[in-house]
Amino acid sequence: MLPDPLHPAVVHFPIVLTFLLPLVALIALWRIRRGARARTAWGPAVMAAVALTASAWIAVETGEADEERVERVVAEEPIGRHEEAAERFLLLSAGMTLVAGIGLAHGPLGAAARIGSMIGALGLMVAGTLVGHSGGELVYRHGAAAVHASNGAQPRDRATELGRVGERDDD
Repeated sequence: MLPDPLHPAVVHFPIVLTFLLPLVALIALWRIRRGARARTAWGPAVMAAVALTASAWIAVETGEADEERVERVVAEEPIGRHEEAAERFLLLSAGMTLVAGIGLAHGPLGAAARIGSMIGALGLMVAGTLVGHSGGELVYRHGAAAVHASNGAQPRDRATELGRVGERDDD
């Protein structure tokens, strides 16, 4: 049985893979430098890149499926900002996956693609952090999770509460 809502459950996969990919790539580069066959050592980095892109695609798709419900409680602008960051991340990860695949080639082309993939993986960490941050803002600042509350609780207007952060109610 799949969780409902699905988006919050699947978004953690690309987050984790975003931070694992540079480590996998670094280990592969180290193994190649130590004499391992490039194609064999680089394979796990390509698989991690494919898994990252696939999980990012699933996260984008499930986010789009959840968008209408969330628009009931959150303004369009922060949702749009998160959606744009997620789509940009998906495109960047797909491009990086293609470069990582070229890293399986022999010779200077493969070597350059492996180095480019390592740099791209580090860049994806930045892009992934921006997506995660904007998603976290939707949930914790704008109250997006309220649409999934099962206890019948009404969503609160978080925008009006932002000015009251830190105030105490001494009544």
